[in-house]
Amino acid sequence: MKLSLIPRIKHTDSKNFFLLCGPCAIEGEDMALRIAEHVVSITDKLNIPYVFKGSFKKANRSRLDSFTGIGDEKALKILRKVSETFKVPTVTDIHTEQDADMAAEYVDVLQIPAFLARQTDLLVAAAKTRKTVNIKKGQFMSPESMKHAVTKITETGNEQAIITDRGTMFGYQDMIVDFRGVPTMKQFAPVVLDVTHSLQQPNQSSGVTGGRPALIGTMARAGIAAGVDGLFIETHFDPANAKSDGANMLDLSMLEKLLTDLVAIQTTINSL
Repeated sequence: MKLSLIPRIKHTDSKNFFLLCGPCAIEGEDMALRIAEHVVSITDKLNIPYVFKGSFKKANRSRLDSFTGIGDEKALKILRKVSETFKVPTVTDIHTEQDADMAAEYVDVLQIPAFLARQTDLLVAAAKTRKTVNIKKGQFMSPESMKHAVTKITETGNEQAIITDRGTMFGYQDMIVDFRGVPTMKQFAPVVLDVTHSLQQPNQSSGVTGGRPALIGTMARAGIAAGVDGLFIETHFDPANAKSDGANMLDLSMLEKLLTDLVAIQTTINSL
């Protein structure tokens, strides 16, 4: 996978990690533009290659009454507006084969949710769009098994594959990241650490996923030290009132300090 082949991506010669960052879900145009503007200003200052992240719909929810989106086309048009306004690439999740072609008209990177990482038809449909495909490692999958997920992309004729680790199930209601998997998966594709989802506490009796956002800095620093190529961080200016995954998102006001620290760590590692 060549990072430079993602349209509009900047700072690819900086030797920094790349960043997939934005809200969990697109809740509206104003919020998406507000978050994007803030993250773009920070990543430009720190020379971090940046892809704006936002889900155009949330198909995997604990409860029937959970927020799923504002409408597919409406959300996808907002993602396109973010890209055109700030000259950055965008990434969104897809859940069905039909989603692949639809989303590919609006975004630059298609993301396969962790629960769907073994769905062959979905991966092949994503690969056939010729977009970069970010495959989240299933919470139930070993690092070694991700070789086969990547092969489904590359054997379709698309070399633009990324693997994102978002933790492995640890009991019923917790996640754990095994950093031994980073060098294993880097044999197959560039590896991203999903910092915020790795700190989820799923399967709560309330039907609302919990999280441990106080550990975001710890997890991100560990990822850079372990040699990941990129980081995935969900952020919002009001996590407590976000419509999805608020319990484990980073407050937008804390992002610049975190990224500044991470760039310093990356610089030190690069000098070793």
